Amino acid sequence: MLNKSIVAAGLLLAGTASVHAAEYQVTPVAEGLAYPWSLAFLPDGGMLVTERAGRLRLINAAGELQAEPISGVPQAFVNSQAGLMGLALAPDFAKSGELFLSYACGTAEANHTCLASARFNGSALENTQEIFRVEPAKKGSAHYGGRIAFLADDTLLLTLGDGFDYREQAQNTANHLGSIVRLNRDGSAPQDNPFVGEQGAQPALYSIGHRNVQGLVVDADTGRVFSHEHGPRGGDEINLIEAGKNYGWPKITYGIDYDGAQISPYTELPGLEQPLLHWTPSIAPSGMTLYRGELFPQWQGNLLVSALAGKEVRRVMLKGNQVAEQESLFKELGVRFRDVRTGPDGALYLLTDSANGSVLRVTPTN
Repeated sequence: MLNKSIVAAGLLLAGTASVHAAEYQVTPVAEGLAYPWSLAFLPDGGMLVTERAGRLRLINAAGELQAEPISGVPQAFVNSQAGLMGLALAPDFAKSGELFLSYACGTAEANHTCLASARFNGSALENTQEIFRVEPAKKGSAHYGGRIAFLADDTLLLTLGDGFDYREQAQNTANHLGSIVRLNRDGSAPQDNPFVGEQGAQPALYSIGHRNVQGLVVDADTGRVFSHEHGPRGGDEINLIEAGKNYGWPKITYGIDYDGAQISPYTELPGLEQPLLHWTPSIAPSGMTLYRGELFPQWQGNLLVSALAGKEVRRVMLKGNQVAEQESLFKELGVRFRDVRTGPDGALYLLTDSANGSVLRVTPTN
């Protein structure tokens, strides 16, 4: 249990000329969360946190975790990686109260990634309804994706996974597996989606060829969309997402199978996109933010990637659309990180991945 502030500094991984490790302090905000998965900041200064176990929790503006979970949450299929996952507030949340939740739904024999909309009235969810369901159903309880982010036109992106045992389907536009989809707020597919009009293709598809996308950021300044996904053994990726593009899985990969078998002899092929960055060995990237706060000016415009296996947050410095340098942060805490968010106060907020998970707040030491 983390019960006091921890003062530490980042460990530099690559380059020294233009990078200086930031000194920071880490303070627990809330503890006792069952595998917290996603975090959203409320206009009143509070926070909502999803627990993979199927609960939505409220931390009020005073920083107090409310004992009772929020009611009205859709029923999730909870097993292994399956459960309640992503959370995003609508751009007009302050007026509409609308939010969106991703979750596994169904049974062990037939389940999907699902998306629901609801209205938060300050204490409970109202008008909760499923608005999108990945097709087809699959067996098992792995690789759901689950991150949600809004584009400037008020449509939303939902990241998905390949279902683990269904990886070849990531190249099949007749289903949603291994893709990122773009949806209207009612769950319908926008008519200008890139695969609309392609015979047999799912109209919701935005990009294909993904393995298990659990990081998603829309740069409000430029409109760029960044995602990251888990590789198998090695080959974790950060990608710059463009409508209609194919990101290659499993035709190309920088990783191998967990038993050491080759998945593909190719790391690149014509017509398939290359990642901006790939990690071998895997760090297991699990969440991402683009820092635009004021507390850490040296992080301005950097991607910060939470990692499970790496037990770190990887700071990725960009030069245009290229990766310039990296830095490893928070390894001294020795915990698995599920998500990382930039708070409205400019602090960095971290979710730790455990049965007794925490929300942590990172601020400068000075």
